[in-house]
Amino acid sequence: MSNITNAQNPFYGQYHTPHGTVPFDRIETEHYEPAILEGIKLQNAEIEAIIQNPEKADFSNTIEAFEESGELLDKVVAVFGNMLSAETNDDLQELAQKIMPLLSEHSNNITLNEKLFARVKEVYNQKETLQLTQEQKQLLENAYNSFVRHGANLEGEAREEYRRLTTELSKLTLTFSENNLKETNAYQMLLTKKESLAGLPEIIIEAAAETAKNEEKEGWAFTLHAPSYIPFMTYSDNRDLRQKLYMAYNTKCTHDNEFNNIDIVKKIANTRMKIAQLLGYKDYAEYTLKKRMAENSKSVYKLLNQLLEAYTPTAQQEYKEIQELAREEQGADFVVMPWDWSYYSNKLKDKKFNINEEMLRSATVNAKRKAEILCEASGVTMGDLIAIDYNWGELDIYSHTRYDCCEDAMPMIGCKSIDIEPDDIDVSDTATFVWEIK
Repeated sequence: MSNITNAQNPFYGQYHTPHGTVPFDRIETEHYEPAILEGIKLQNAEIEAIIQNPEKADFSNTIEAFEESGELLDKVVAVFGNMLSAETNDDLQELAQKIMPLLSEHSNNITLNEKLFARVKEVYNQKETLQLTQEQKQLLENAYNSFVRHGANLEGEAREEYRRLTTELSKLTLTFSENNLKETNAYQMLLTKKESLAGLPEIIIEAAAETAKNEEKEGWAFTLHAPSYIPFMTYSDNRDLRQKLYMAYNTKCTHDNEFNNIDIVKKIANTRMKIAQLLGYKDYAEYTLKKRMAENSKSVYKLLNQLLEAYTPTAQQEYKEIQELAREEQGADFVVMPWDWSYYSNKLKDKKFNINEEMLRSATVNAKRKAEILCEASGVTMGDLIAIDYNWGELDIYSHTRYDCCEDAMPMIGCKSIDIEPDDIDVSDTATFVWEIK
């Protein structure tokens, strides 16, 4: 368990936080591996206990026991997976290369365990005679189908082939995600001339300057991360720069470098096809849709065609309005391209609904006062405004403020993050204002 003791690792035992929320501030990278290994060890013991149970397999000693197994492992993997996708770093990515194959192997060891599946199947075959609640019936159905969909009915060489393919798929999907993240993090569009910032709100310019400063560079740095990419595409008056950033975003992992995902995508598709066919399906779409609402490819395309028919007139009208607005500014020959869409649709919104930065600033002041009142009542101190998030395109939507409060305020407030509605603001927009409350 490395140098981490049980007492030091926050994953062991219950979280001593309001409502049992994850104590992210206490979790370090070195906590994951020992907790995951311990979780695997504990679940293996739980599975073995189910198998070795001398009593006849029933819902309680098999299905419920299996459902309740792996509590520690599930807890750790849930946090690890979310951090890996939302706030990763080199250490987490390196750990993932080591951990993901172990998790894949562990999963296969469970679903391909013949003795365990025999007990699950024994209970499943009695489902019509068992007096189960609707929830118990669903749990039994889910458990049995999960084993079958993960190779439990395979025999001999087919089982080993399934193991090999799923392990390979786990590595490929991880590499794909890591390449995408690394390419996103590696890109930076550094601007050094003030005129290149025309149209951008001051808060976006300040954020870009801070990004450049953190990299010890002069100027303003824009990235492919959403808080930088979306505002630039929405507000920048410089069409060439919008095109440059758009192309960088939409051609990620296709360049001749170590982050190229083209061959990986092909391998993922082929590996998924092999797994599906090994399990008796025509292709991966048939396999994955089996447990979805659509159930098959025909139903998916039927729905897509219905949506296409329903929304095409509206989409064409929206395009016509945006194209007309763009030509009013740029001339009759101007053709709206993908990197123009956010920019001119935002201009159209301003024209139709009279949304402007001053109105949003007023909304910010209003929301800030609400935050101050809450802080005064709960005895916490409000820090600086740390984010403003605009989500365009919805009508008759309010703005709201999210308050992240310290534990001192918990008895009164009851949770760490709450939403409070300020006065209604007559705009066709959702504006979210987030303050750091210390």
